[in-house]
Amino acid sequence: MHPSARPGPTEADVAADIEVADPGLLLKLSGPGGSNLRVLEGELGVSMGLRGSTIHIQGPNRDVEMVERVLHELIDALQLRDLTPVEMARAARTLRANPQLRLRALLDDVVLTTSNRRIVSPKGVTQQNYIQAIRTHDLVFGIGPAGTGKTYLAMAMAIRALQERQVKRIILTRPAVEAGERLGFLPGDLAEKINPYLRPLYDALHDMMEPGKITALLERGTIEVAPLAFMRGRTLNNCFVVLDEAQNTTPEQMKMFLTRLGFDAKGVITGDVTQVDLPGGARSGLRHAEHVLRSIQGIDFVYFSHADVVRHPLVQQIVQAYDAHESTGNASDDDI
Repeated sequence: MHPSARPGPTEADVAADIEVADPGLLLKLSGPGGSNLRVLEGELGVSMGLRGSTIHIQGPNRDVEMVERVLHELIDALQLRDLTPVEMARAARTLRANPQLRLRALLDDVVLTTSNRRIVSPKGVTQQNYIQAIRTHDLVFGIGPAGTGKTYLAMAMAIRALQERQVKRIILTRPAVEAGERLGFLPGDLAEKINPYLRPLYDALHDMMEPGKITALLERGTIEVAPLAFMRGRTLNNCFVVLDEAQNTTPEQMKMFLTRLGFDAKGVITGDVTQVDLPGGARSGLRHAEHVLRSIQGIDFVYFSHADVVRHPLVQQIVQAYDAHESTGNASDDDI
């Protein structure tokens, strides 16, 4: 047990023991020297210690019952595959917020195995709903804060669709909202000026596929990464299209993009309506599309929140703090 995790037991505290007979499984769960248990202590607010093959839990009754369930879910999941301490902490948060969730069902829903053998699967209920929406709808909007996996999962689904020959091409696009001003100061030709805006899409590709394969697919046009303006006048048949940073489209650009979809095409639009960078207070095409398209069958909207952030744990708190600040309206930027 970590000595500083919690104060000593009180009258309200209860204890519970979980036996893990398999030594290998016990090591995976507890970590070297009980390091994983210390991570879970901080996440779940109880004390945990290792006594032989038994994990001892101590804390308030309600918390101990919840931790027992979390540990049983982790034990079940670890029989499927190993989890890092960060993944365990994230799983604990997810299970605490969704008491009826089966963790193994999430981990078993494999979207893609990357070139370095890393498994891409949903890390929470919203991500699982998002993946399912993409499977069952031709057009899906993923809306929510940064770090929730909206674009990454959409690209993973696109690559899987290509691998399984469900589509012939992948098209990844995003608006370059500063093209009229700052791009002109960057060196190089148009392609080199636009490249920094497309870099996040390339980074995600390289995280999922071998560089040589990406280069070959890009050269053949099987995968295309291009700014949104390059979509005008085209008909996108038999392809998986991902529009990223869609909050920075105008309503006209959004309509232009949506009407490019052709036969046997699937589209995923991602964005964060709280981070609109359009100049002059222009209306966001993503916000407009929410109102215009909501009632159309075949289109689904999936909303992420700060609870779905899967980056550094501080990112979730940062998003939550900004949401709280903007919702109260008690302080202006001039007051800070």
